[in-house]
This record gives sequence, C-alpha cells and structure tokens, in this order.
Amino acid sequence: MSAPTVPASGRSGFGSSAPGLPGQRPGHLPRSPEPARQGPERSLRTAFGLLGPRRERHLVDADVLDRMTLPLGDDGVILGIDPDNQPAVLGLCRPSRLDVVLVGGTWMAQVIALRAAAIGARVAVETARPQLWAPMAQAAGGGQQCVTVHQVGRIAPQGPSPASPVLIIRDLGIRPPRSRLTTAPWQSVLTLLPYLGPTAPRLLGNADVVGVQRISPQESEIVGKTMRLGQSDSQSLPSLADNVALWCTQKSRQYVMTQPTDAETGLLGAPRRMD
Repeated sequence: MSAPTVPASGRSGFGSSAPGLPGQRPGHLPRSPEPARQGPERSLRTAFGLLGPRRERHLVDADVLDRMTLPLGDDGVILGIDPDNQPAVLGLCRPSRLDVVLVGGTWMAQVIALRAAAIGARVAVETARPQLWAPMAQAAGGGQQCVTVHQVGRIAPQGPSPASPVLIIRDLGIRPPRSRLTTAPWQSVLTLLPYLGPTAPRLLGNADVVGVQRISPQESEIVGKTMRLGQSDSQSLPSLADNVALWCTQKSRQYVMTQPTDAETGLLGAPRRMD
C-alpha cells in the first residue's frame, strides 16, 4: 500500500495555522478581532437566533373593531352551484352522524368520492360492481390509497377520527343489505340507489340528506310524498339534466348543478345519469 502523498498535519483547512493569523484555519473566512458595527446592534437570543427588524406596531382603535368582518363559508364537499351561482356545500366530515341517500348514477357518486378524498377523507366503497369503481380508486390520491373498493359484506372497520374522517359509499343495488358499518362520528355513509325499489321509502325516510337525480314520474310521486316536496318540485324531477340533482331534507331543498373539473372529466367522462 503506497504512503500518503500529503502529510496529515499539513492538509489545508484541517488544523494548520497560517502565518500572521494565530489560530486561524486556512479554508475558512478570516475573522476580524473587532466585528464591524453597521446599523443597529443585534444580540443573540438563546435558541431563537437574531432579533428581527423593528417596525411600528399596527394599532386599531376600539371603535373600529366592530366594523371589522371576516367572511366564512360552509365546510365540506362542494357539490356544485345553486340557482344563485353560489357554492353548494355538503358537510360530509363532521363529529355528528350523517346518513346520505343518492338516487342517481355512479358518475355523481364518484365525483363526490373524489372531492371527499381531496379534502382529506378516506373513502371506502362497498359495491357489487367493482369494475365501475376500481379505475377511479386507482387514479385517486396520486399513488396514496385514499379510495378503497371492497366486496359486499367484506368491508372492515375503518377507524374514523377527527384527523382521518371516513366516507363509506354503498353501491349495492335497489335492495342494499344491512351493513356492519353504520354512521358514526366522523364516519358518514352514502347509499347509492340507481332507482327506487321496495325499500326506498324506508331508506329515504331515515336519511339525513337525500339527493335525487332524474327519475320517472312514478318515482317522483314516491319521493315527493316521502320528502314532503311541493308539486312543482315533484314534477321537475323527471326532466332534470344529467348533472343536476335536488338535494333535500325534511325541511329544506336545493337544486345543485355539478360542474366537473377537467381532471374529473378526463377520469370519469361527461356527466351521465345512467351507467
């Protein structure tokens, strides 16, 4: 093995001293015995570094505070816009229970799933049609498993929490079986009905929120009676556009037009009522 070509004691910057500067290590910036004092003196604070610049404080008179306002909107998933072109928001992630029934197509349910995942919710889909949900689940989350697809009756407890809320989507036809997972704090359940079946009145009556896309006149009568809709609302349901739904409770109702983003259109296609 050959001998080192540079002695260990003479390597620049590793302990040797330069002439005229006792203790100074070559390779480092020279130290001035008297640091130049330019501008106001700054002192070091333990663990906080240099003091920041000094500025005048912003003061507001007490009588002005009453005139200050901070606009706040609803928190949740933006379903679309209402007739006044204002955002229509559904609060899916909440500390209270929420049971949602959507009478409509898979396209609308998948838009809701994507937007719920975008605000940080975990989406678990229990479906008898995994071929319709698997492509969306694989594309959502940018590689993270924020949307999962489960076989009928094979969905496990999701462990919801304020930091990790859960949306469960049940796509099980017109007669969805009972599930081991129900609504809970920070865990909402959305049941998708392609059209009304024998159990629809019970499901609609027990739901906290109901969304209805285009349905037949016969189905409109059932929805109108169950949700206490006016005659004009019941008659409008058979003529709704593919991206419009009536969202209602027992006390209020609102028409919402869902406008997909470019990314949603590229993944899910154009709005459609039938699958």
